[in-house]
Amino acid sequence: MGRQLLVAVVVSLLCVALAADAAVVERIFHVKNLTISRLCERRVITAVNGSIPGPTLKVFEGDTVVVHVINDSPYNITIHWHGIFQKRSAWADGPNMITQCPIRPGNKYVYKFNVTEQEGTLWWHAHVSYLRATVYGALVIRPRHARSYPFPKPYREVPILLGEWWNGNVVDVEKQAFLSGGSLSNISDAFTINGSPGHLYKCSKNHAYELEVVAGETYLLRIINAAVNNQLFFKIAGHNFTVVAVDASYTNPYQTDVVVIAPGQTVDALITADAPPSSYYMAARAYASAGLYGPPFDNTTTTAILRYANSGGRSLPASMPSMPAFDDTPTAHRFYTNLTGLLRPETPAVPLHVDERMFVTFGLGVGACEPSQVLCNRSRGAVTASMNNVSFQFPTSISLLEAHYKGLDDGVYTSDFPDDPPVMFDFTNAKLNTDPALTALLSAQKGTRLKKVKYGATVEMVLQNTAMIGAENHPLHLHGFNFFVLAQGFGNYNATAATGGYNLVDPQVRNTIAVPLRGWAVIRFVANNPGVWIMHCHLEQHLPLGLAMAFEVEDGTTPESVLPPPPSDFPTC
Repeated sequence: MGRQLLVAVVVSLLCVALAADAAVVERIFHVKNLTISRLCERRVITAVNGSIPGPTLKVFEGDTVVVHVINDSPYNITIHWHGIFQKRSAWADGPNMITQCPIRPGNKYVYKFNVTEQEGTLWWHAHVSYLRATVYGALVIRPRHARSYPFPKPYREVPILLGEWWNGNVVDVEKQAFLSGGSLSNISDAFTINGSPGHLYKCSKNHAYELEVVAGETYLLRIINAAVNNQLFFKIAGHNFTVVAVDASYTNPYQTDVVVIAPGQTVDALITADAPPSSYYMAARAYASAGLYGPPFDNTTTTAILRYANSGGRSLPASMPSMPAFDDTPTAHRFYTNLTGLLRPETPAVPLHVDERMFVTFGLGVGACEPSQVLCNRSRGAVTASMNNVSFQFPTSISLLEAHYKGLDDGVYTSDFPDDPPVMFDFTNAKLNTDPALTALLSAQKGTRLKKVKYGATVEMVLQNTAMIGAENHPLHLHGFNFFVLAQGFGNYNATAATGGYNLVDPQVRNTIAVPLRGWAVIRFVANNPGVWIMHCHLEQHLPLGLAMAFEVEDGTTPESVLPPPPSDFPTC
């Protein structure tokens, strides 16, 4: 047998063995009301399987996931599997009116998808209204049985889900913000760690998550920012982190004493229990990029306890970490830009040829109050948001994916999202709101305009933050793909200066990018996933304002590159 034939046979047998080793992970998610006590009040929330956070899904790379979602809540619901590629399973991605109509109260839907070519920490959450404030959980993808982590095996793995809490019905909170045209504050009352607010809040003496550690052992913290509207600083008193992955993509080990994490992002970090045995606070507080004089924000701090086993630490006061200032953009930028991707034999290389180039500006604006916005200030107008001066509108009668699949796009969407803004201007100048020549840009066009892309095309996007109305760091999440982060910086993007600094060797790989305050980022991805995929700000208050766009990726030429039909139980509008 020739050497090449022998190699082919061995590879084939290995693939068969790995396929046989894959499992079907089947779960039931029962969405219904849950009465819970927080901050001195009893509240009825929407939750999965009677807990907040909801159940952790643990799978191995290559497994098939089947989740039966039963909606016994009073609200429409969808579940988004944040960061899962959904190759040939776009019908299971979950964003409301993008890939599916919602699961109505009293109905159910089975989400089925394969987890391939991904390892690490992702998560799942509701993708309707503010319901993801209480409907969320971790999704952990471990390497196949024959493989191991590219770092020493930890003693234990611990999901750390950072959340946000309102002393009110979150659906009503969003409705009030809409009725006011975005002028009413919808800041939360607390942050949480694994569903508990921690000792610094009223009536929370017994509402703090505790992690017991063994001295000398190393732990893998799977950190998820499930907060609705806030980026967060996260620290542990007396301990440092070694970041080894972000958004389920391995990184070169990065040493830091603080983790900065935007809504939607995940960070895998190793910590070693090497401090004097005692009790230590974990703490998270807002990174308010707009500064203390920007929009109101939740300025509280959530805590959890890291306690050494057999230390007698329960009777000792826990040490509190020194937290960054709320507007410490240098610390946030240092964390975000120092991460690089870990090169492994199976790591995809950065594509060097680009087929589609886009320059996308985004930010807030103003528009006319709608008749239903009864609390809107008619003289100032309503707050809106846009990308390339297009304020995204969700369809109401059919999901975009179904319209795309059935060729029913007429009257639902157009495939003409602009590659560039209507005019070029000084995007990050705080005085641009007073320039009469730019007044028209404050009022964006409303529309459902998609960017059509051929299967397999390489897309490069320059994401330019603007200072329209206000400036802040926006986390943009792309469904259906990971992307390479080639560069990011402050000010207006300058191609001549920036391209020489592109990291084309080992850039970090993400599905959610925190575009710097008054700055820009450049991302690149291969559109190898047919379907309709939304890209949107993961500050939930900005999504209904229109800070989103979507890609329409055409079918390829092989059976593996063609979108299959929807499942038989696909929800209808």
